[in-house]
Amino acid sequence: MKDLPARRLLLVHAHPDDESINNGATMARYAAEGVHVTLVTCTMGEEGEVIPGDLAHLAPDRDDRLGQHRVGELAAAMKELGVEDYRFLGGAGRFRDSGMMGLPQNRRPDAFWNTEVDEAAPYLVEVIRSVRPQVMITYDPQGGYGHPDHIQAHRVAMRSAELAAEPAFRRDLGDAHTIAKVYWNRVPRTVAEEGFARLRETAVGSFPGIADIGDIPGVVDDSEITAEIDGSAYAERKAAAMRAHATQIAVDGPFFALSNDLGQPIFTAEYYQLAAGEPGVPAGQRERDLFAGVAL
Repeated sequence: MKDLPARRLLLVHAHPDDESINNGATMARYAAEGVHVTLVTCTMGEEGEVIPGDLAHLAPDRDDRLGQHRVGELAAAMKELGVEDYRFLGGAGRFRDSGMMGLPQNRRPDAFWNTEVDEAAPYLVEVIRSVRPQVMITYDPQGGYGHPDHIQAHRVAMRSAELAAEPAFRRDLGDAHTIAKVYWNRVPRTVAEEGFARLRETAVGSFPGIADIGDIPGVVDDSEITAEIDGSAYAERKAAAMRAHATQIAVDGPFFALSNDLGQPIFTAEYYQLAAGEPGVPAGQRERDLFAGVAL
């Protein structure tokens, strides 16, 4: 890819909808600022549960056409966020959604979780060497909440960043490139607590129940947060992107629920932990720009 913008951001996610929930405001903000935002989604989310009753036939135990439907949902979400460069790892359908941890689907031959990391990584190496991002966002080693595809996405992303920087690795995939900064998705515990307090005060009855902080991926002590991105100006875009994933998410004002119908807050400030690279601010301060300190 030629003539790319000076700033380039790569996000690696497991399923369609993960990007909008975790990073929708960040993606919309940087896209609006002219950053080249690339999303790589590792599976089509074939094993997800379906919320709308009129789409229940798409489920994997019926027509098994949920993945194809979610491809369309992802396209609609990216339009809401202003992101034009979104891809599936190795192409749509290369790796299948593995289902929740411990299910038989984990062991399918084509399941992402059942794929060797070094088998999947070259597909992402090719993207990295083509787009040449300075910043990458993915999950922490636990995948935020232990889903096998999230854990595998973390492993593949981190391994691919390592391999992409190695000049001797697969020269056919392009010239070596080093990603300057790698971030993991996080949520500060105090922010999560405040969000649930608002939900209890203002949205009683919106959903049959309210989720627990333990249901939010990546919640950590505030001290572990190294970057905070103010996406308040893009709150509506994030909510619209989440609505686009209608098989997976129900949105009600500033709150949402997954298939369990338990309300959660939508965060318009999004938080990260620097996992690799040099911080762009003095120790003890939070970055307000993921590109802080990056040589362009």
